[in-house]
Amino acid sequence: MRCLQPFPQAAVVFVKSNEIPPPNQIPRATIAAITRFSPPMKVSEFDFDLPEHLIAQYPLSRRSASRLLHLDRGTAQVHDRQFADLPDLLEPGDLLVFNNTRVIPARLWARKASGGRVEILLERMISAHEALAQMRVNRKPSIGSRLSVENLGELEVIGREGEFWHLKIVDGPDWPELLERVGHMPLPPYIERGDEAVDEDRYQTVFARVPGAVAAPTAGLHFDETVMQRLRERGVEIGWCTLHVGAGTFQPVRAERVEDHAMHAEWLEVGADLVASVRAARERGNRVVAVGTTAVRSLETAAAGGELEPFAGDSRLFIYPGYEFRVVDAMVTNFHLPGSTLLMLVSAFAGRENVLAAYRHAIEAEYRFFSYGDAMFVG
Repeated sequence: MRCLQPFPQAAVVFVKSNEIPPPNQIPRATIAAITRFSPPMKVSEFDFDLPEHLIAQYPLSRRSASRLLHLDRGTAQVHDRQFADLPDLLEPGDLLVFNNTRVIPARLWARKASGGRVEILLERMISAHEALAQMRVNRKPSIGSRLSVENLGELEVIGREGEFWHLKIVDGPDWPELLERVGHMPLPPYIERGDEAVDEDRYQTVFARVPGAVAAPTAGLHFDETVMQRLRERGVEIGWCTLHVGAGTFQPVRAERVEDHAMHAEWLEVGADLVASVRAARERGNRVVAVGTTAVRSLETAAAGGELEPFAGDSRLFIYPGYEFRVVDAMVTNFHLPGSTLLMLVSAFAGRENVLAAYRHAIEAEYRFFSYGDAMFVG
């Protein structure tokens, strides 16, 4: 099964390694995907069969009660563990990098003038009263038409940007207040239920600080205060980045060849403090361990010019086999959808055959998959 849902695409630029411009000529506001040239790959090479009952529909009662599959990059061996064992896999002085984005209640419903129901999923706010969004509706609204939101106000459809709709609040509260009053947690399409009270807490990391994501950085969902305390006691260093996960994280790869896929853009920030922490870890001889693919993309984007530097802006970095990692030495990650860009990223890090073999083991051992599922440590 593919468990995929249509979502919009964004532009991306690919270059061969001998065509990469000097670092001072690489734009810093938006980073294109810089990959090393490798033979073409088919998206079907990243497919696998997943029994539907392994797709977790609810979180476990305790965050750190998840299982943890350890994939050793050096030997390709896998080891079955519990997530609470993670501190034992890290060394004192290792740097663990978290994404501190906070999921906003980005899903809401509106009505067209005809009475037709419209589901709206925000991608990002442009200003307090304007936003880009996806809409699910039987018949596309016309530019200039208005949508009413539960007697709280009206939205005007003022244009299109690719497959996103540009919406403006013309009557009513601003976007943050509107979402706070009527918005719902934007659960992914493979969770086949509406959001519930449990999701307000559990589809959010315990360290979420910066509002803006429309999907959770799910590798971080396993960490609770008990695990965080054990990490501190072991002497593991902590670093923070911000990447606002977009709905494009669930978009299918429509192209047949991996290299032809257009990667979605996501806003991120890597600050000077994190850059200094990474350099200090390197000087100590310790590892940089990314918590989630979003932390991987953040760090590797900030190093796209050759050296890790502070960065804030959009990234379209597409990491797939052939990519040369500059910063990340190990990662914590969840299990990802068949044929997804996230699975390709993990495969770039640990090898496609090794990752798919680990996934086969996880399926046989009945690990739980996707956002509310179990985790992997790859290092």
